[in-house]
Amino acid sequence: MLKITITSTAKVERWTLQGRLVAPWGDELKASWKRAQRSAQGRRCVVNLDEVTFIDKSGERVLRTMCSQGAHFVASDVYVKHVLDRLRVKSN
Repeated sequence: MLKITITSTAKVERWTLQGRLVAPWGDELKASWKRAQRSAQGRRCVVNLDEVTFIDKSGERVLRTMCSQGAHFVASDVYVKHVLDRLRVKSN
């Protein structure tokens, strides 16, 4: 299960993800991201991954796409930080 919470201000759109970022929830995140991108209106996007407990390959692909489209990630968990570091290396 993955819970996606989105809050917006004039300058920042904050996404909070909670749970496991695995198929089919990765597909749901991807669809939500596409919808949000159409209405972002130049807002900076910050994605909080502090409460994500696991990320599979499909979740990694969605995060890589979000990163390439300007999302900034916040994570305090060592596992999630490791996944993000690997994604950044692969995307360079």
